[in-house]
Amino acid sequence: MSRKYNFYAGPATLPLPVLEQIREEIVDFKNMGMSIIETSHRSKEYEEVHNDAASLIKELLGVPDNYQVLFLGGGATLQFSMVPMNLLKGERSCDIVLSGSWAKKAYSDAKKLGKVNVLFNGEDKSFTVLPDPAGVKPGNGSSYVHITSNETIQGVQWKDFPDTGDVPLVADMSSDIMSRPIPVEKFGLIYAGAQKNMAPAGLTVVIIRDDLVERSPDDLTAYLSYKVHAEKNSLYNTPPVFCIYVLKLVMEWVKKQGGISAMEELSKKRASVIYKAIEESDGFYRCPVDPSYRSDMNVVFRLSTEELEKKFIQEAAGKEMIGLKGHRSVGGCRASIYNAMPIEGAERLVEFMKEFSRKNR
Repeated sequence: MSRKYNFYAGPATLPLPVLEQIREEIVDFKNMGMSIIETSHRSKEYEEVHNDAASLIKELLGVPDNYQVLFLGGGATLQFSMVPMNLLKGERSCDIVLSGSWAKKAYSDAKKLGKVNVLFNGEDKSFTVLPDPAGVKPGNGSSYVHITSNETIQGVQWKDFPDTGDVPLVADMSSDIMSRPIPVEKFGLIYAGAQKNMAPAGLTVVIIRDDLVERSPDDLTAYLSYKVHAEKNSLYNTPPVFCIYVLKLVMEWVKKQGGISAMEELSKKRASVIYKAIEESDGFYRCPVDPSYRSDMNVVFRLSTEELEKKFIQEAAGKEMIGLKGHRSVGGCRASIYNAMPIEGAERLVEFMKEFSRKNR
């Protein structure tokens, strides 16, 4: 089988060694006589997988002892509601940075649950810039400040993070978690859908500081309470066991590659070769994002016409490169280059970009 280079924004490519290990273990996990996805989530075999997955996240990201790792369902989208339900106390407000499409969705849900102040809105510049982190300060009476660390659709990424003092900083890191070191201690809560850099779709990872766990109101229904999940080690209900199993394997793979610093080095290398090709194309390709905020995960670019973009995407697919169509809301092209994308994939794309430019000027 010839594997294609998968540039989809998510679900995204997984490391080939992990897929091969899944193939080997999926029928008979460690001589159990059954698959890990058939055994009870209360079994000792699954318990080991579950706890190892959480421990590896803590180890790789350097998560302090006063934080917990939770495994939840519902995608990052459920967190748009769970965060304000658990953290937006009483008559207090929260703050948000509107950096792109995903931040807008988080804002839309949060404002149905309480007062939300917009600290920055990048819409007037088509979400091609971000604010200076030093200028992001919580308002009076703020329960938390919410940011989206990387916007997959607009291709902007925070390169440094705000210091919000005693007000917890909350981040949706769905599309760049595990791709670079994170100063976890600057955040009260980090959440991430797993389907970019960690596992298949169906799992959400929440990293939450202990004092914020205690904020969960007692009148919340059980599944919506961080406190309930923390007290039950994310086993209040049957967790997405297959996704957590794969996450464990992916974290082991990341560790073997050299950890998060190695992932960051590769991320920057992949992104730089593509951005360089865009900049050296004499305008044939153009990236609308301010260079200071260009994402290392999602490279967005345009060609002169939609017809030419369609041709580019079709011909790239014929050369084993799929998923290069931009999001339907903005159009254009997009190369998503998550951790499991080999550097050869970025290099192959650049070769094709140069060839396509020569033939279509």
